[in-house]
Amino acid sequence: MTRSGRRRTDPRDMRPRDAARRYLRRRKPDSTEKTIEGWRYRLKLFVEWCESVGIGRVGDLRGYDMDEYFELRSAEIAPATLEGEMSTLAMYCEFLEDIEAVDDGLADTVRIPNLDAEERSSDTKLATDDALTLLEYYRTDDTAYSTRQHVLLELLWLTGARQGGLRALDLRDTHLGENPYVEFRHRPNTGTPLKNKRRGERPVAISRRVANIVQNYIEKHRYDIRDDHGRQPLLASARGRPTSNTVRVWTYVATLPCSYGVCPHGKEIEKCDWPNYTHASKCPSTRSPHQIRTGAITYMLNQGWPPEDVAERVNASVKTIENHYDVADLDELRRRKHDRMERRRRDIVNQLDPGEITDE
Repeated sequence: MTRSGRRRTDPRDMRPRDAARRYLRRRKPDSTEKTIEGWRYRLKLFVEWCESVGIGRVGDLRGYDMDEYFELRSAEIAPATLEGEMSTLAMYCEFLEDIEAVDDGLADTVRIPNLDAEERSSDTKLATDDALTLLEYYRTDDTAYSTRQHVLLELLWLTGARQGGLRALDLRDTHLGENPYVEFRHRPNTGTPLKNKRRGERPVAISRRVANIVQNYIEKHRYDIRDDHGRQPLLASARGRPTSNTVRVWTYVATLPCSYGVCPHGKEIEKCDWPNYTHASKCPSTRSPHQIRTGAITYMLNQGWPPEDVAERVNASVKTIENHYDVADLDELRRRKHDRMERRRRDIVNQLDPGEITDE
């Protein structure tokens, strides 16, 4: 009983929707907003299912419900997506157990698919041949050279950075002197958090060629503008710092194959809607920032970089690199590490810049 004489609410009487909100509040201090949004979306689907089948209180959840939801979702989504959704649901159920809102052991009844590396890997990526063709086009076409789309593609491919990392870059984060690099900084208070927060902060070396492209962009093509916090975004729109969705659209446009050649899908360019800014994502050949990152990581590994070095450069764990990216023989790559241990990393960075592409 409370001091007022009223009995406290039984946690088992919470609605699934209210419990989801409570869980997300619990996780907010140690998670990024983007991660929270991902969990919110996954739990929203589960909550809506609960409401559709008449489950009005979390105390009524049973193992059978978890299995039925698994069966429903497994018929609708890819295995890798299902793994993420069910992992989030299991954590949600663990939280409910912790606050004694459900029976102990409910979380253990959540089925999480046991995927092999092939099922978990990214099937769609910017292939190396396509990336090199795109870079050659941007580097040799006078109109396309050092445009915002060109710089975005160069930095995504060379650094393997996440979309949020590229969006967060300011002019002050580009160091284009003798040993050029870009520096990724976690600035959540002014709208640009990194996925791994402080652990995501790092300098990443870029080649001299790419540094020159970035410098030319700053001098000739960048909008001279500040964002709402007074910062100067490197990849600026006419209105300031782009949203995440805007960056995604930019990469779709940047990877349109008809920009530099014949449409591989048999379309007449004059009659096709895909080159339109708002429809570029519909083209089967265009790629999102994550798909470019996936292709870049695969390229680095196939160039002979050990997974440990790639993981450090792109701010991911070695396990993630091994599980999510398509590499022919990781054991062989590890052995190569001993053969190149004495090389300076600056030499390796320059090797990532395809030598056969010229600025002429």
